[in-house]
Amino acid sequence: MGRLTGGDPSLLRRINSAVVLHSLRGAGSLTLTDLTRVTGLSRPTVEGVVEGLMEAGLVVESAPEEGETRKQGRPARKFRFRAEAGHLLGIEIGPHRVAAILSGLDGRIIGAGSREVSETAEADERLERVRVVVADVLRRAGVARNSLRAVGVGSPGIVEADGTVRLGTALPGWTGLPLGERLGRSFRCPVLVENDANAAAVAEQWKGAATDSDDIVFVLAGLSPGAGSLIGGRLHRGFGGAAGEIGALHLLGRGVTPEKLLSTTDEPLHPLDEHAVAKVFALAKEGDAGAQEAVERFTRRLVHDVAALVLALDPELVVIGGWAAGLDGVLDPLRDELSRFCLRPPRVTLSLLGEAVVATGALRLALDHVEEQLFAVEGTVTARR
Repeated sequence: MGRLTGGDPSLLRRINSAVVLHSLRGAGSLTLTDLTRVTGLSRPTVEGVVEGLMEAGLVVESAPEEGETRKQGRPARKFRFRAEAGHLLGIEIGPHRVAAILSGLDGRIIGAGSREVSETAEADERLERVRVVVADVLRRAGVARNSLRAVGVGSPGIVEADGTVRLGTALPGWTGLPLGERLGRSFRCPVLVENDANAAAVAEQWKGAATDSDDIVFVLAGLSPGAGSLIGGRLHRGFGGAAGEIGALHLLGRGVTPEKLLSTTDEPLHPLDEHAVAKVFALAKEGDAGAQEAVERFTRRLVHDVAALVLALDPELVVIGGWAAGLDGVLDPLRDELSRFCLRPPRVTLSLLGEAVVATGALRLALDHVEEQLFAVEGTVTARR
């Protein structure tokens, strides 16, 4: 799966191959006549390209449908894209769990799995848990590891282009971890690491609540919230990969941390203690006055953090995910406050992908990489400049 380059002497032939392959992937089975019409290429060119793609294992002849006949002779031969010619993995590494989803080259999910992990687990233990999940998903799907063409990974922290976590306070031993290199030892294909909120934003545009929007902000809500943004349909990482770190806004003259705001006692909550957070919200729903005050304080802070990003980016849509996505009462206060603070309030909605959002975005990262190789796609959503 080579990439098209201007210096390639077979550039025209490879462009034709990309055009035919792209047409087949998007349309199921097509005859040579269909491909000639769809691509605008001559029949001899299409025949030669299809033959080459079949030799490469990317295209196969489809079996005739039952009852398919022609007035004279055999039915016209049909061809399809072999999505099973390779596979992709999307991996989420989080404080409390690791997860993986598996797809063919068309991005259709054929396997998934997850395992819980302690928030206190060190990097080696967490990475070993990732390997166990991946091995289990591949085994249950009957997919060989050497069939993988790319692996995408969503992780907390500020991630550099080579997959190193420059700063990652959410997980023990994560800052400075060469995550891409460490995981790359387990695969014979590229491993692409992305910030989890960035991956989630990509996922929502691909398969979630933002499929019709090119300017979005995804908020991964929590005691230390993060955000991922797409601007003009492209993932916005910032110069050093730190765009969207709204969890640090309390440092700008606000001494009270989110974990203190949501506490109903004098002791702040632990930033990774999701059970304690869920308990506060549950008590608030039950009418506990102290819990309701804590939730109101926390919601106001979250709204202000999101408003700062909305004022800077002017997105069409804000998607709320993370543990807050399953909690009632988040959207209305957010809409009301954004209407007060923002010159043009965006639409606000909850994530449609739930806990699968980060792994789904990581899978899209892997798919983008393969598409660049197969189809010479320019300016994919996740491409690094």
